[in-house]
Amino acid sequence: MSQEELYYTIALTRMTGFNFQTALQLYQELGGGKAVYEHRNDIHDVLPECSPRLAEALKDWNLPLTRAAQEMAFIEKHHIQVMCYGDEHYPARLAECPDAPIVLYYLGTADLNQQRIINIVGTRRSTTYGQDLIRRLLSDLRQTVPDVLVVSGLAYGIDICAHRNALDNGFDTVGVLAHGLDELYPPRHRDTAKRMLIQGGLLTEYMSETHVDKQNFVRRNRIVAGLCDATILVESAEKGGGLITARIAQDYGRAVFAFPGAVGAPYSEGCNHLIRDNGASLLTSATDLVTAMGWQTDVQLQQARRNGIERTVFPDLTAEEQTVVGILNETGDLQLNMLSVKTNIPIGQLTALLFQLEMKGVVRPLAGGCYHLLK
Repeated sequence: MSQEELYYTIALTRMTGFNFQTALQLYQELGGGKAVYEHRNDIHDVLPECSPRLAEALKDWNLPLTRAAQEMAFIEKHHIQVMCYGDEHYPARLAECPDAPIVLYYLGTADLNQQRIINIVGTRRSTTYGQDLIRRLLSDLRQTVPDVLVVSGLAYGIDICAHRNALDNGFDTVGVLAHGLDELYPPRHRDTAKRMLIQGGLLTEYMSETHVDKQNFVRRNRIVAGLCDATILVESAEKGGGLITARIAQDYGRAVFAFPGAVGAPYSEGCNHLIRDNGASLLTSATDLVTAMGWQTDVQLQQARRNGIERTVFPDLTAEEQTVVGILNETGDLQLNMLSVKTNIPIGQLTALLFQLEMKGVVRPLAGGCYHLLK
């Protein structure tokens, strides 16, 4: 992306407020931030459903453009990676979401499009029980699937416990912030954040000088959910940000898991109720997660790749494999979660099917959890 296009795109994010879906529609329909600027006086002709209030707001770009110039100077000074929707490095899973951010700011080393990504979320008032669950989950997961990216929100409680245990077990871990990259909240997590910059990263949709605000934490939950294949709720009261993330993940068609807790325990009520209402699958161990996500085939697949996979000339496909092939043939490359939605096949079962199809030389995996049909 050119610096000029980036300039107008950053400015656009200052004008659309929190109309995430409308902002993304504008960006997609017109093909970029500069194009929106050029159509600032006839937005309704391009997007009739755009609200009169937003259409009026999009006419005056003076302050947003000034602010965008300041942000670009900040980005250059601090070597921040900027990812705009549609860019090669923009998180592919997040791009599937209807309210995906147009711009992301990133400091770190982790690949946001690696094959397996989970988030671990929950209460800010974690108990020893919840901390032990995270410690055991990540320690056991390391023995089975060593290349999982762990995402959370760098908040107190479950979030920071997830980040620290991820680091200690050799996983990359990314914190999604509710403010700009010019500060860190809470400040006492600064040492952990510094470790994450070389073993993970910090990601935000907010420009510098964005004040910490309660609603920003709620809005950033959609990024936490959208980045990942699975959301894992460890401890939660009857209401809380972790439950919001789990519900957003459900809406996105992603896998949701929850650890159960003692009946009546205040920070297990949210998890227990979510499991009871079929909002999450019961999780008791890393084995449960690996099995449900179909990751148990990884060892076999790695061995097969080392030996070389030969394409079968006339592969014998089951009915379900034919369904997957038919969808990929019709739509082109698809991310695992979207393929699960279109085929109505659970992710765990679908991953096993894709493994068989790869072994037969029919499909191959791409970056960001996407699959490509070999013709």
